Amino acid sequence: MKAAKSGKTAAGRGELRVTLVRSLIGYPENQRLTARGLGLRKINSSVVRPNNPEIRGMIAKIIHVVKVEVISK
Repeated sequence: MKAAKSGKTAAGRGELRVTLVRSLIGYPENQRLTARGLGLRKINSSVVRPNNPEIRGMIAKIIHVVKVEVISK
């Protein structure tokens, strides 16, 4: 049997700093809830999240209102 892959790819390393740079007023409720799910509440609030497909999918949904920086460990 082959050993299972660890799931660590180039996109899966490190962490992401996500900053809310635009207001969510006027955007659909699902986008507001996505920002809240990431932990973003106010403009210019930042959170550090792991770099994994789930978080990247959430960011992709609201990329027009956030700034993303990759933090290497």
